[in-house]
Amino acid sequence: MTTPAPVQHPNIEVSIADGVQTIHIRRAEKKNALTTAMYAAMVEALEEGAARDDVRVHLFRGEPGAFSAGNDIVDFLAFADGMALGKDVVTFLKALATADKPLVAAVDGLAIGIGTTMLLHCDLVYASPRSVFRTPFLDLGLVPEAGSSLLAPRLMGHARAFELLCLGEAFDATRAEAAGIINRIVPQDDVMAAAFASAKALAAKPRQALAAARRLVATGGSASRDELMARIDEEVALFAERLASDEARLAFAAFLGRQK
Repeated sequence: MTTPAPVQHPNIEVSIADGVQTIHIRRAEKKNALTTAMYAAMVEALEEGAARDDVRVHLFRGEPGAFSAGNDIVDFLAFADGMALGKDVVTFLKALATADKPLVAAVDGLAIGIGTTMLLHCDLVYASPRSVFRTPFLDLGLVPEAGSSLLAPRLMGHARAFELLCLGEAFDATRAEAAGIINRIVPQDDVMAAAFASAKALAAKPRQALAAARRLVATGGSASRDELMARIDEEVALFAERLASDEARLAFAAFLGRQK
């Protein structure tokens, strides 16, 4: 049975079924590029889901062919004018880092920028063979975000993390699976079903045992929450500094020129 969720936004659809809150990114005409309002809606969904007893697991999904193309470039330009990263973006990054309930993702197609780095916070990620993971931060004169400069090296080692975050090399689904970004490659038409089945299975487990086990696994193989939050703050400060730089302004201008 599906329970209506209170959080709704033109591009973020939220629903609850079988203990799973699905956060569906729906902006297909822009390849699911994220705006400030979309970040705010996802934060609200995560916060309300955290407080609801009928939500045990959060599941992120995108549209066919696009999980997310990253941050909307128009918002980036607005951030650059203000010389700071948007408050709703930072709040979303920290909401991912501090989520107490498991995070699952279903990826089909593009996962660019935050579309890739947010996956590093997920416990389970399922992706189609046509999925592509890329973080072109340096190409825009920027630096990595979402704690990825801490999480990625610990997950996949320095060499592959540098290739992903600094060289900006695209990882196909096979490389992403080998690097530990995703758990499993599943056929394109089965991605959502596979992710939901695992999320539902998690939601059916004893709640307190699930919370304790997730906490143990998270602290056993990755950064502590305090360390992760400190790294996100450090990245945000550097990101804001880079947004105001001439390098970033020239890179954005060139990017917009190519789009036109």
